[in-house]
Order: sequence, then structure tokens, then C-alpha cells
Amino acid sequence: MERIERTVLSNLIYNEEYTRRVLPFIKEEYFSDRLEKILFTEIYNFVNKYNALPSKEALSIEMNGSKNVNEDEYKKVTDIISTLNKEPVNMDWLRDTTEKFCKDRAIHNAILGGIQIIDGKDKKHTPEYLPEMLSEALSVSFDQKVGHDYLLETKERFDFYKKKEERLQLDLDFFNKITRGGIPSKTLNICLAGTGVGKTMFMTHLASSVLLQGKNVLYITLEMAEERIAERIDANLLNVGMSDLEELPYAMYETKINKLQSKTTGQLIIKEYPTASAHTGHFKALIKELALKKSFKPDIVFIDYLNICSSARFKTGANVNSYTYIKAIAEELRGMAVENDLPIFSATQTTRGGFVSSDVGLEDTSESFGLPATADFMFALISSEELDDKNQIMVKQLKNRYNDPTVNRKFILGVDRSKMRFYDVEQTAQTDLVDSGQTTEKKFEKKLGQFSDFKI
Repeated sequence: MERIERTVLSNLIYNEEYTRRVLPFIKEEYFSDRLEKILFTEIYNFVNKYNALPSKEALSIEMNGSKNVNEDEYKKVTDIISTLNKEPVNMDWLRDTTEKFCKDRAIHNAILGGIQIIDGKDKKHTPEYLPEMLSEALSVSFDQKVGHDYLLETKERFDFYKKKEERLQLDLDFFNKITRGGIPSKTLNICLAGTGVGKTMFMTHLASSVLLQGKNVLYITLEMAEERIAERIDANLLNVGMSDLEELPYAMYETKINKLQSKTTGQLIIKEYPTASAHTGHFKALIKELALKKSFKPDIVFIDYLNICSSARFKTGANVNSYTYIKAIAEELRGMAVENDLPIFSATQTTRGGFVSSDVGLEDTSESFGLPATADFMFALISSEELDDKNQIMVKQLKNRYNDPTVNRKFILGVDRSKMRFYDVEQTAQTDLVDSGQTTEKKFEKKLGQFSDFKI
């Protein structure tokens, strides 16, 4: 192993083409000897700082001023530097050999790290992180494609423009407009709102809407019981107020459910986990179990809600700041969306300041700004006494990778809290908004009874 490590180090200071191609893929931890790690780090830092290869002399000078080595270590490192010589070598062989070296070391380190986790010596990571860690190690490769060649890859780019992406449409016109026709797969979509404003109501409404399209819906709840989520969906789909469900005779309830079944070919599964007890490892296992036991494959997943999930990477209570922890959860959920080729909808709380504010921004995201950095689409639900009196709620776009977020930055939706529904309102309701970046395109028809053809 020492021979290949010395070959790598030699070419990093003598072979510019090699260094440009492989340096981004090599990590300090791939070197087993501490002194070679130190030397690699000095080479890496020099190239990144000066955009040039270091000479032996430059490395010796840099090492002499380093606080990371003592006098004895400095002598040993300079001895290693003296052995590094320029030797003619086939570039393809060198690249392939270096790639194999990196992959072997990554796998080796992952196995050792896995043993540390299993033995309980790693205080940050849980055993559920093992598959992801090994997967990352196995995926180490030197990507041949260094970017999109704008002038040469025009046909591929044109075909991409013409490709019609399948999206899940919503039953709310403004949402379809701002998402350019609905929610695409492999995305993480986040609703931001204060306590009691309507995060769960919005997600149960969307779940109901998607179910009526004949799609399969998986709703994961970490805050409410399965029956409470089902209650909200019942109110929405059966056209019965929440307070009236208890008084509904079973015969009438059964009749409504039977009519609902005739209206859709989709399925809805609601799964409850205790607060902060479940992460993407559990969710992925659930999806596999549903496929095996019920032949059920979700078209969309709702997770209620993100902040009370746990992370597959970090142990609960680990010495990790909230930014890192929440960002990790968001990244894991988005990775799950990509892996399973579906959209994920979740929600997050506002800060205390955001809760009492008449306007909400990204800065009001509770606990972590890393969440909006990871999400594909993020919007806020904003309530006020004036809006409540009109049975309305304001929606504000915070981030939108599907469209220009300045178009219809804010808009109004109607809300029927008794039946857990949202609906489009007349265009006149939108004109009251003061938003310099906002534009509207056409007048919408009033749709208070979007389920008027579905009175059960």
C-alpha cells in the first residue's frame, strides 16, 4: 500500500494533469500513515490556495511553519518529500489505480467505522447509519463527466426541454400555477406554519386530493394518532364536519365510505410512530413492508412533521447543533424521495417570532436554516384575525425550484376548518394583497364546493 500512496503523492507534485483530475476525489483519511496524511493535506491546501503544484522546496518550507508537526515529525516528513520523484507513467493506468486505491480505502474505513458504531464507541451515529455509510464508500468513483458542454451537448439539452415531466396535480389552482402543473417526483416540499395555523390540515387536504386522483398515499404521523389523522381525512372526503362525525350513524358512515371507494382506485395508508422515534430507515423499511404485504407502492409520502423525526445519521441527544441535525433530517428525507422516485411533503414550525408575525420569511424557520437550503419547494401558511374572520388563509412562497417564486409570491386560499378543506377563492380576494413582486394571470372561478360533485 505504501508504494501506491507514494506514487499518488509524487504525481500530485509533478503531474499537473493528474492532480487536476483526481485531487477533488482523494481524502486525507485514505492515507494510513499519519505523516503521509499531513503531507497530502499540505499539497491539497497549496494547490487550492495558489492554483499551482508545490515544489519539494515549497512543501518543506510550508511544513517548517506548520503547527501540526513537531521537530522529529518534520524531519521524517522531509525525508518522505525527498523520496518523491518524477517518473513517466501511463495516465490511464495511474488514474485507474488511484481510483481503486481510493475505493479500497473508503471501504476499509467504512468497515472500521461500522465496528466502532456497533461497539458503541461512536457516540454520534446510530447502527441505522451503517447502510448509508457503506453505500457512500462503495459509490466512490472518479466521474468522467466533468460538466455539461454547452456548445456540444445541445441535442441532449433540447430533448430535456421537450420532455414532459410527470407531476402530481393539486386541487388548488394557484398551487398548480406556481409549481408549473403540480409536484414532481424526487422532491422535498415543506409547509411552514405556526402551531395551530394549519400544517396538518393542509397535508391531510392534499392527501385527500391525491387519493381522489386514484393515487396511493402514505401518511406518516409522529404527532397525532392514526385515528386522528383519519378523522381529518374523513371530514374532508365525506363532507362531514369534524364535530358531526361522532353523531354520524354507522350505516350512513359505511354508505359514504362505500361511495368513496367507488370514486377512487387509490389507497391511503396511515402509519403512526412515537414522536422523535423514527427516521428514514424506518420509513424505507415500511415502504418495503407495504410492498411485500399489501402490494402497495406510494405515489406520494406525507410526513407529519419533519422537526419531530429523528436522524438516521446521528443519535438522539448526540452533541450536534440543531442546524446540523435538522439539515441532516431534511437531506435524508430528500434522499428517500430520490431513491423511491416520489415526492415527499412535510412541515416545520415557525420560530416564536414568526408565530406572532403577520408576515413570515425563511428566517422564521424553526431551529435550522439548513432546512430551506435542502427543500425544493417551501411555502408558509399565514393566519390573522382578519383572515380568520373571512375564512381565509394567506400562502407565501419562500423557495421554489419549479418556477419563479416572485410570481404570485403571496396569494389567498379559502379554508373550511370544520371539514379540513382548502379551496380557491375569487380573484378579488387576491387584489387586497400588497406585494410588489406579485403578478396574477386570469380570473379564477369561485370553487367553494370543490367537492360539489362528490357529496356523499
